[in-house]
Amino acid sequence: MFDHITLRVPDLGTATRAFTAALDQLEIKQTASTPTFSVWGNFALTQTDDEHPITRRVQIAFIAPTRAQVELFRQAGVQAGFADDGPPGPRPDYGGNSYAASVSDPAGNSFDAVHRDGQRPSGNIDHAAIRVTDVEASAAFYSTIGPAAGLTIQRRAADGATFSLDVSEGFLLLIADMPTGDVHVAFSGDDDDVRRFHADASRAGYRSNGDPGERPRYHVGYYAAYMLDPDGNNIEVVNHHR
Repeated sequence: MFDHITLRVPDLGTATRAFTAALDQLEIKQTASTPTFSVWGNFALTQTDDEHPITRRVQIAFIAPTRAQVELFRQAGVQAGFADDGPPGPRPDYGGNSYAASVSDPAGNSFDAVHRDGQRPSGNIDHAAIRVTDVEASAAFYSTIGPAAGLTIQRRAADGATFSLDVSEGFLLLIADMPTGDVHVAFSGDDDDVRRFHADASRAGYRSNGDPGERPRYHVGYYAAYMLDPDGNNIEVVNHHR
């Protein structure tokens, strides 16, 4: 499952207020706030810095408990400063009986509220979409880390690929387009998954961004490893030991 997805923003205070207004409509409450992080369960924002630029061109779809809340999310988001990407309606491309609306920010990131009948993923995120330079290359990377990260490829074509996350835990889309930049995506696993993720990806020639180990700066027991996908996004598998 998605442990967390983190976006970097140029003004954390302004972004926090905008997301709070929109996500409140979906009953998604802020769970942590520090001078450098704002967190809503498995979605987070952090401030840009000299080494880490703004996140660009990623799509995050949040779970809406009801259809009515899809529209409330859109209205609140627009009032908070997001651009309106259209009224709510059926989204057959999301699979099943999906109903959604979207807003976007100036960096080309889009944010959806999605309601679908039946079982929904745990956490706040229905799915995420990453735009990629080369679908084949990115699909190969995510297939390589799939056994450790809980990803199973469902579809691959010239224009994109779809990976499911475990059982009914949402999905990850790859879309052929100008690539997403500087997004951080973390998947949940146990210690063996963390080590396998790093070993499998390193063996396949991908770039490490952090060996398996404890990261006490996040919290005691935070055990994780990091790799860079073909477009340079930071991908993680983490066990929180909680």
